[in-house]
Amino acid sequence: MSTAKEEVRKILDQIPDDSSFEDIQYHIYVQEKIERGLKDIKEGRLLSQEEVERRMSKWLGR
Repeated sequence: MSTAKEEVRKILDQIPDDSSFEDIQYHIYVQEKIERGLKDIKEGRLLSQEEVERRMSKWLGR
């Protein structure tokens, strides 16, 4: 498993050289969210489609 520092280096190697600080922050943010989601899946923290639809209906006023 890579360290956070190694993951950031990979991101920096993959994005264009003229990327802004904001671009770099965004890529790091997205990578962190992906890693968190994969960890949740691995640990069984999932919602069924029905549960997602039930929760969304509250937000959408249905």
